[in-house]
Amino acid sequence: MGRGEDAATEGLDPEQREAVLAPRGPVCVLAGAGTGKTRTITRRIAHLVSAGHVGYGQVLAVTFTARAAGEMRTRLRALGVDGPGRPPVQARTFHAAALRQLRYFWPRVVGGAPWEVLEGKLRLVGQAAQRVGAPTTRESLRDLAGEIEWAKASLVPADDYAAAAARDARDVPAPAEQVAKVYSTYEALKNRAEVLDFDDLLLHTAAALEEHPEVAHEFHERYRCFVVDEFQDVTPAQHRLLRAWLGGRDDLTVVGDASQTIYSFAGASPSYLLDFPRTFPEATVVRLVRDYRSTPQFVAAANTVIGAARGRAAGSRLRLEGQRPPGPAPDFSEHDDEPAEGVAVAGAIRELIDDGVPPAEIAVLYRVNAQSEVYEQALGDAGIAYQVRGGERFFQRTEVRTAVAALRTAAARAPEDAVGAGMVSLVRAVLGEQGLTTEPPAGAAGQGAARQRWESLRALAELAEELVASVPDADLGAFQAELTARAQAQHPPTVQGVTLASLHAAKGLEWDAVFLVGLTDGTLPIQHADGDDAAVEEERRLFYVGVTRARVHLRLSWALSRSAGGRRSRRRSRFLYGLVPDEHPAARQPTGRDGGGGGRGKPVCRICGKPLADAGSAKLGRCSTHPSDIDESLLEALKSWRSTEAKARSVPAYVVFTDATLIALAEQRPHDPSGLVAIPGIGSSKLERYGTEVLTLLREHAS
Repeated sequence: MGRGEDAATEGLDPEQREAVLAPRGPVCVLAGAGTGKTRTITRRIAHLVSAGHVGYGQVLAVTFTARAAGEMRTRLRALGVDGPGRPPVQARTFHAAALRQLRYFWPRVVGGAPWEVLEGKLRLVGQAAQRVGAPTTRESLRDLAGEIEWAKASLVPADDYAAAAARDARDVPAPAEQVAKVYSTYEALKNRAEVLDFDDLLLHTAAALEEHPEVAHEFHERYRCFVVDEFQDVTPAQHRLLRAWLGGRDDLTVVGDASQTIYSFAGASPSYLLDFPRTFPEATVVRLVRDYRSTPQFVAAANTVIGAARGRAAGSRLRLEGQRPPGPAPDFSEHDDEPAEGVAVAGAIRELIDDGVPPAEIAVLYRVNAQSEVYEQALGDAGIAYQVRGGERFFQRTEVRTAVAALRTAAARAPEDAVGAGMVSLVRAVLGEQGLTTEPPAGAAGQGAARQRWESLRALAELAEELVASVPDADLGAFQAELTARAQAQHPPTVQGVTLASLHAAKGLEWDAVFLVGLTDGTLPIQHADGDDAAVEEERRLFYVGVTRARVHLRLSWALSRSAGGRRSRRRSRFLYGLVPDEHPAARQPTGRDGGGGGRGKPVCRICGKPLADAGSAKLGRCSTHPSDIDESLLEALKSWRSTEAKARSVPAYVVFTDATLIALAEQRPHDPSGLVAIPGIGSSKLERYGTEVLTLLREHAS
């Protein structure tokens, strides 16, 4: 074994080592969540280079986010693959790689200066929609833009859109023929303005290689080896570009997991990953199943979730094997309504922070962005800093837009030596004019919107430092391109605080503690997936992605009603059946006409046995017409205990228990854990934290 092989394989498990040492040619690495795929593919690149199979600058590695590409470059430098005097291994997103190539070849294939890249397409889509009489509300324009992006990613021209949308049963935002007219008009307006959108980067670069032999020859001489991450999410447009890059060669390593295919709505298809051994019959196929991220309890839960999957993608699913020491089991909790669920989540997050878990290592994940409002409110009320992860939300903030404009102005007059550390200093100076200070604002001035503004500016400054760490000679122009790419990819920089994110935005990330919330049928799986087996299976994979984001703490919750006091008409997600332990109160099957999810049927009065019609009566367990049998002294004792607990944890009293819950306790006076969880508002997490103390207090008072 040579020295290069020693360094490249040190500390790897047998399957990782097999992938690293596979011979040049087609290699398919099926890598489950948390199995060390980035480590494996960077070690493979290092091995190919150090063993002399390929030159430093002849490797092109592509992935789906700038963050992942940056991490790959950082690891390659640490392995000695990149360094002074050597052409670097190119690790970029598909779009960033295409942009670089298109700018280089543009004078030869088009002539003149390269066209600018649109930062966003809504303005032109709006003009196109207005011209053809399509809806022009912001939501409608976003949907129309999404359809255009899907069509271009799927290699569907405007003339074929209606037929393709019908074939794929697209949920179109307007009549398909009208969407096609918006699409064709948008393309005409864009070409007239001589600008490109992000999808054009892939299409034009592929065309340059396909239609200009001299361009293809130069590119193929430059790049000999290709690595593609997240191959299960490749679109037809990306696959077309990859084929053009390869030019009939087969020196290709792909990495993916069909069980994490969650972008079909955007044109992605796992078929390229699933068909890889058929496309390249001589390919080496390696399966990585040792999970180093999550505790065995979470790995078992993930296996249960994906074990129920159906369809072609399920045929290649990987059964993960946990490698970490055992930890706590997943926590399940049911709540009367979303506000109560939000308060409970905020309270549990406060407990984790008090126990030493950094806020940046905690995430609240949900199916759709509209769900974030409840958790933003609850975290704000609890005084917990948070960031909402989503490209549009971050890059559309007023302070960010103003700062980006100021940086654009500065780039026009920046000195030539403003590269690397000089560029970072210039960025900090510009952001200082926008309000960035060395330390965060203190006191009342450091709360709410003011603190968010400061955190946004700091995140931009740190992003400049991150860029220079991976591209030492980056200038302000490169920083502008990075900002544009992140805005397009909905990949904001890291802002300190608890992360709120959709499950789609959480792909590729991980945290010590993850809260999966809003787990009801109609939300996960989303309502419009019903009746479409393939869509439901994609929703299951989305849930699987959420479960596999957690390292040490995993809490899953759902609410029976959307609004406080509302009708409890929801039921927990079907994906939870078989996952919630049989002995857990929430494991009981829903009963009663209201279809209440999570296990509670129609509540009845504990005095007369009649059904209880409203949430207040359900909380107390009796009809409102019956006189209260409250023990006033017990209620005062409970309030005193709650006050002490709230002060000790620095949270509002209602985060511990609401007044209604205390009244129910003082009336019903339960004497065991099952009696406690029978009171709405006391779920498994509160039972675990407060059950012993409350039952002791109740027993002492009774004696």
